[in-house]
Amino acid sequence: MNRIWSFAIDRGGSFTVVVARSSDGRLRVEKLLSDNPGRYEDAALAAIELVLAKEGGEVGEVRMGTTVATNALLERKGERVALAITRGFGDALRIGYQARPDIFARNIVLPTMLYERVVEIDERVGVDGNVLTPLDERSAREGLARVRAGGIESLAIVLMHGWRFSDHETRLAAIARELGFQQVSISHEVAPLIKLIGRGDTTVVDAYLSPVLRRYVDRVAAGLPVGTNLHFMQSSGGLAEARAFRGKDAILSGPAGGVVGMVASSRAHGGERLIGFDMGGTSTDVSHYAGAFELADESVVAGVRIRAPMIQIHTVAAGGGSICRFDGMRFRVGPESAGANPGPACYRNGGPLTVTDCNLVLGRINPNHFPHVFGPSGDQALDPEASRARLQAIADALGEGKSIEEIAEGFLDIAVDSMAAAIRKISIARGHDVTRYTLVCFGGAGGQHACRVADALGIERILVHPLAGVLSAYGIGLADVKAIREKSWLRPLGEDLSDALASLEEHARTALVDQGADMERLELLRRARVRTAGSDTTLEISIGSVDEMRRAFADLHKRRFGYFEPDSEIIVDALVVEAVARSAGFDTSSEHAAEEIVDGPGLIFDPTSTIVVEPGWQARRAADGTLDLSRTVALNREKAIGTDVDPVRLEIFNNLFMAIAEEMGVALQSTATSVNIKERLDFSCAIFDAEGALIANAPHIPVHLGSMGESIRRVIETRSDSRDGRGIRRGDAYVLNDPYRGGTHLPDITVIVPVFYDGREEPSAFVAARGHHADIGGIAPGSMPPDSRTIDQEGVLIDNELLVDEGHFREPEIRALLQSGEWPARNPDRNISDLKAQLAACVRGADVLAQTAREYGPDVVAAYMRHVLTNAEESVRRLLDRLEDGSFDYEMDNGAHVRVKITIDRARRSATFDFTGTSEQLPDNFNAPYSIVRAASLYVVRTLIDDVIPMNDGCLRPIELIVPEGS
Repeated sequence: MNRIWSFAIDRGGSFTVVVARSSDGRLRVEKLLSDNPGRYEDAALAAIELVLAKEGGEVGEVRMGTTVATNALLERKGERVALAITRGFGDALRIGYQARPDIFARNIVLPTMLYERVVEIDERVGVDGNVLTPLDERSAREGLARVRAGGIESLAIVLMHGWRFSDHETRLAAIARELGFQQVSISHEVAPLIKLIGRGDTTVVDAYLSPVLRRYVDRVAAGLPVGTNLHFMQSSGGLAEARAFRGKDAILSGPAGGVVGMVASSRAHGGERLIGFDMGGTSTDVSHYAGAFELADESVVAGVRIRAPMIQIHTVAAGGGSICRFDGMRFRVGPESAGANPGPACYRNGGPLTVTDCNLVLGRINPNHFPHVFGPSGDQALDPEASRARLQAIADALGEGKSIEEIAEGFLDIAVDSMAAAIRKISIARGHDVTRYTLVCFGGAGGQHACRVADALGIERILVHPLAGVLSAYGIGLADVKAIREKSWLRPLGEDLSDALASLEEHARTALVDQGADMERLELLRRARVRTAGSDTTLEISIGSVDEMRRAFADLHKRRFGYFEPDSEIIVDALVVEAVARSAGFDTSSEHAAEEIVDGPGLIFDPTSTIVVEPGWQARRAADGTLDLSRTVALNREKAIGTDVDPVRLEIFNNLFMAIAEEMGVALQSTATSVNIKERLDFSCAIFDAEGALIANAPHIPVHLGSMGESIRRVIETRSDSRDGRGIRRGDAYVLNDPYRGGTHLPDITVIVPVFYDGREEPSAFVAARGHHADIGGIAPGSMPPDSRTIDQEGVLIDNELLVDEGHFREPEIRALLQSGEWPARNPDRNISDLKAQLAACVRGADVLAQTAREYGPDVVAAYMRHVLTNAEESVRRLLDRLEDGSFDYEMDNGAHVRVKITIDRARRSATFDFTGTSEQLPDNFNAPYSIVRAASLYVVRTLIDDVIPMNDGCLRPIELIVPEGS
């Protein structure tokens, strides 16, 4: 009987990996360079030929994940595309949501648009389906013909409300095909979901990538025997038959295979709650699984918003090749990578110090298990001495008598902390108790750090598959064939879903039947994306009875965001049906020996990876070759470190404080109902020390961040030590918007929560969230009247009001305040809703900060708050060393002047920002309080520092501000 082979292929940017399984149980792994034109045209086909040449037999099935689409998107090498869009919206996709990717970047480089021509179509359908402007077919045909004559063959059609009322899109597509367009992507087919920008971007991506993908698929198919079963991996974690593989579904084709492999290979070992840890040379991918693949319905890749189901994978720039350095104050790891050339120092090409070098010096890598492929001639072994020399140079610069081993350990601590922080973001920050999970380790460098990452998270079990180094390819071999169909619904929970679900089920089922799926193995999964009325954040739940869905949503909302309003109206935003044809998969049990046990410390060498078994851990080899590691000695979670500054801990706390603020921001954006907060992102979250000094921020609104400290100090000054008759108590929260007390303008409302560490009677820190409310009263809706003459005309002023009294939300009192005065708030219900969202964000931040104090000790956390301020101060002083004196006079439209003179004091390494000469304050509302001047100065200074540091009050320590009274 002739041997039949099944091939699972991961075609990456650098290497193509093939895992092949024969009909008689043989398993073979091959790894080739993805690009080697001198030896072969296509790496995947070459690898298949290599296996057949060695083993004999025939091709039965080929499954492939590919970065062809991803690389085309990243490198902007897709098809030439034109965009057909409703007249008046030609620049809508270019404008997007106006979100800045980096608030401290002085030169914002916008991503290149994927389309090169725009045809504005004379048509318009209203939100209710009424045709406001009929489709002008003659004009549309003429415009499209001009584009086609210019050589463009790919067209994206995106019309207003086309996701719901598709007649105009359908007719336009027919015209385009008549004109000879080879690829026509229609938004109601590609992404039948509300929101023009996401739907439009996704349709353009599909038109841009699908032709490139089609050419590659055809080339692979032509190189295989006629009739070969060829499937490709989709971003959703399911396979698609070659003809059904589309550009929008190919972005995470390779990485999705790793997550599928993680789940499938862990199933036999009782893995129901899993954290994926995929560490490579330049980055680490982490993922979460708790009984179902987590799919994101919207992702941003290479600056393009894509609304298509993708397995949620979070990437952090920490890999084996991440560069390690000392900047004079902190140890730094990444985000820069040494790459393959020159590579780490030990590669003998003059490369920098990297994480790999640190592992080598610490004996966590055995050079004898690496091939002799290094050095200029490519025939030498790893060079530990080069790694030692790089570490010794840092030891000399540090001047503290630390050994190179201690320095290497410090760099590894930072790398581990970065990877653990990424896992916290997808697990703990989303309400999951990570200590109940199993860490599944794969990727070439994952095994070297798995135990340390697990210890950083409190995880006590690790699984490492024997093919961990090639698990993406292995996972592709285990994947199911899938088709996902979705539809915007936008109706209250309780309305009948049966007809809509039946239609989606039929479409999904037909898609699999058309791909040749076995109906006997077909399964249908029904889900709904659900949200509260007014919110844009959806949570995905299984479809059941109304009561079951309400309970499931409430539980998930509480776990994710910390609270749920019982009387909230629940909206079913979208319906999702997933048709799955189950795969038989691979079996590796015959490839490995009987059980072995290794107690840490120790090293285990597998064919594709090295596993470091740390002290306190034990590794057992299962029958299928999987290593099952468990902690046998309880870990002491309290970290015994001192309060003196340490360059390793300084970097860790810098990142930790910023991560807490970012977690607060995610919670606020996800639960707010105001468009200003949830969509315009006009909000800020930050943490402060016991004196109200800004310690760390998330990358939010600069004018908020630089002024909130004064608001905190207002609370401290008026309420601490029982000055208000009650003092600051556990469970309290405060609210204010007073521009004379650290506020900006009245719509910017700040919620402040004190943080009490265990056993402390006085607050040890504060967290705050400021958000722009849609309205706070005043003489004009929106509370920013251009003709106001008094603060009362701008809305309700709130000065240090008690919002929560020892855990009790004072809604009646706050509602009365919002409705007070001559011009009260117009929608107090919306204000209350957003205040609760801000409060939930603050409670999340306070809880994480208190947990940090329990882990490290309150005194250590307080000390590193001071050290972080000092670090920022020194960064600014280094900046001032390079700056010269200067002045500027800016004349505004109304004739007023803003004048500033900057004087550098070289001896004191400080500067004076003198605003003397600025015009007197104006009679209207075009004035800025002192807090805004301070915030703007802080922001300018921070943008001049080309490094990753928190924007905190330490930045202003070397700066003296002179602001004339009455200006």
